[in-house]
Amino acid sequence: MDDKKIPRADFAIIGGSGTLSSNFPNKFADVKILAENLFYSTPYGKSPAMKIFDVDGRKVLTCKMHGWRSGVTRADSSRQIFWIFREAGVKKILSEGGVGTVNHLLNPRDLMIPDDYLDLSVRKDVQLDGKYLLIMRQALCHALRKNLLDAAQKYFDGRIFERGIYAVTDGRHFESPAEISMMKGHADIVGQSLAPEVYLAREIGACYANLSFIVNYGEGIFNWSHEVMKNIFFDDAELLGKILIDVIRNAELEKKVCQCAELRKETLLKEVYD
Repeated sequence: MDDKKIPRADFAIIGGSGTLSSNFPNKFADVKILAENLFYSTPYGKSPAMKIFDVDGRKVLTCKMHGWRSGVTRADSSRQIFWIFREAGVKKILSEGGVGTVNHLLNPRDLMIPDDYLDLSVRKDVQLDGKYLLIMRQALCHALRKNLLDAAQKYFDGRIFERGIYAVTDGRHFESPAEISMMKGHADIVGQSLAPEVYLAREIGACYANLSFIVNYGEGIFNWSHEVMKNIFFDDAELLGKILIDVIRNAELEKKVCQCAELRKETLLKEVYD
């Protein structure tokens, strides 16, 4: 269905590989699906399929796999979904995904809620309109991260790390042993989706946090099995969904609990955009 009217929503969830196998969030009895297969025209092309659902009266927009599709650049995929989030008035954004290790003390099936990032991608100029100076201090909202930690502790009895550095690479291939070695001491996990999402969230004035599930060792850390990684994706999708739904239910919307909105400033280069 191609729907020109974008619904209002306070929350958004950017689905990654962690929930892909579960048709998130349709299997949750306490979730009301309001509409599926929604496509929107954006300045960056036709959007991926969007879904809107309700949790205790809170409206949530979501899409699969960060909007990535064949024939659409990852930069345009990100711009499409964040343009929709801005039009919908989204205030809080959660993303999830499977990642690899850089820190040799981490293992598959560890959970991490990163508090900082290292952007090694080449997607450096992905923006919607460039009218803001984006201060990337506390780029990952500490209040949403606390919500994720609280929810994870309810449902997960494995190891949970409440901070860590996420290194972003372009993919879609995994990294070489030399690349992982270069990142050691600078990052803890490596994935392909936190940037440009973290920039675009700040540009639209929304809080953003990420839940990362470790699914493999970085090359050169330890040998890893594709079969084990596949099993993690299929076995633990429901767990990640429970954590995300819990955050939607409990995140504070009305009170000011972070400084995210204050870290977006009017650009000093107004003559360029006016």
